Amino acid sequence: MTTCIALLRGINVGGHHKLPMASLRALLEGHGCTGVRTYIQSGNAVFRSRHKASWVAKQLMAAVGKRHGFEPRTLVLTLGELEQAAAGNPFPEADGHPHTLHLFFLADTPARPDLASLDAIRTRTERFVLTPRVFYLHTPDGFGTSKLAARVERALGVEATARNWRTVQTLLDFARSAEGAAAT
Repeated sequence: MTTCIALLRGINVGGHHKLPMASLRALLEGHGCTGVRTYIQSGNAVFRSRHKASWVAKQLMAAVGKRHGFEPRTLVLTLGELEQAAAGNPFPEADGHPHTLHLFFLADTPARPDLASLDAIRTRTERFVLTPRVFYLHTPDGFGTSKLAARVERALGVEATARNWRTVQTLLDFARSAEGAAAT
């Protein structure tokens, strides 16, 4: 069994694409996942599965579509992938202000990212770093008002879902706890 983290995009935002976390847990359990634990209402789940992460993502999108009428973009990461993303944080000073750092988890590696356009619209305090599967964005003056944050997907040319540093750290704690419980 592998410890996995599901990141669903665009659910429970502004009254649209409603997906209760109890339903998300039930859908994952219905596909053989165990130890399912959700975090906040924005579509984060930690669980153990004997299936590959890509299989779980496809099954979960289809199951949400069948039951709730929409298919949210879903990325499923392994514990190792989430640990690698967290360890690669190029902005450790954000630890004291976790709402200022967002990790965009990318569906694919960008083939031709337009970083110049992002650099042209960033404010003097915004900084970013692109790795093959994560785009790190530090916005000390606020994520919600960042023009750069709104343009990331278009500039990179791949789908992504963002989580702030606090959420990443919490999901990492949940996943490590699940892994530890499975080892005993």
